Amino acid sequence: MDLQVTGAFVYYTLPVLGGIPITQTTVSSFLVALCMIVFSVWMGKRLKKRPDGLQTLVEKGVSMLYGMVGETMGEHNLNWAPFIGTIFLSSILGSLIGLTGFLRSSTADLSCVLVWAVGVSLIIWYNNIKHNGFFGWLRGFTRPIAVMTPMNVISELAQPVSMAFRHFGNVAGGGVITSILYIALSGASAALLRLVASSGYIAGGALLVAGAGLIWLYKKRSAYNAVKLKKERKPAARYLILGCACAVIGVFGLLQAAGALSGVPVLALGIPALFSCYFDLFSGFVQAYVFTLLTMVYISNSLPAEPAGK
Repeated sequence: MDLQVTGAFVYYTLPVLGGIPITQTTVSSFLVALCMIVFSVWMGKRLKKRPDGLQTLVEKGVSMLYGMVGETMGEHNLNWAPFIGTIFLSSILGSLIGLTGFLRSSTADLSCVLVWAVGVSLIIWYNNIKHNGFFGWLRGFTRPIAVMTPMNVISELAQPVSMAFRHFGNVAGGGVITSILYIALSGASAALLRLVASSGYIAGGALLVAGAGLIWLYKKRSAYNAVKLKKERKPAARYLILGCACAVIGVFGLLQAAGALSGVPVLALGIPALFSCYFDLFSGFVQAYVFTLLTMVYISNSLPAEPAGK
């Protein structure tokens, strides 16, 4: 089976300016922005003097954000906290939206994170020109020698590219690995069920009986351990896992032998979801934090230092 990696699906093309495609990434990014706006407005209208659980959680998150900006960019640059928070939440929600199953992670599209990275670079260049002047900004390319070197120019242009590809590569690579794993497990499931069904109802029935026996043994051991050996309650869980696996394979093997159902990817149930949780949740949070941290460092380097005596 060939695995084809394609870009975002185009839902519609607006017939203006030569055609503007409305892709999966466009829809996902719009929904992420809409959710952030709606939640911000809704949360702002229900603020209380005595905060409830949700307001306490939001206030804690805002305090952590301002603390992170203050430590990285300096207390005099706390006005950048809303922008940094927007980048951070857009990255996290853009990765998590892929867990819906019918929407594409916006961070899995290079064009999305590249726009963020280019936007950050434009802000950096604007701050440098604003505080140092245009020729002062150009002088930054001449260090450590008095001639504008190609390496300095390339380094400046490579900054947004490296930020974008780091974020995009980790998120998109996780999706590719999950897809490959799902295809491999689906093929293994088909081969296993064909093998079970090839013997008629014998193998399927035997697996079903074995699975039921292991589940019964798990319940008996658990009840015994709960009364006699409380400290050894966990080892019996292996009987439950193996019993459920045998029972499920046996049931679907019987159904395939009867011709009632075939092609069910039994081995793919749940396992790709675990990898998806890692790549979309853990890796998504890590990449959002790294992208945000680099943004704070690069922007703070383009801003004036904190005035003396403050």
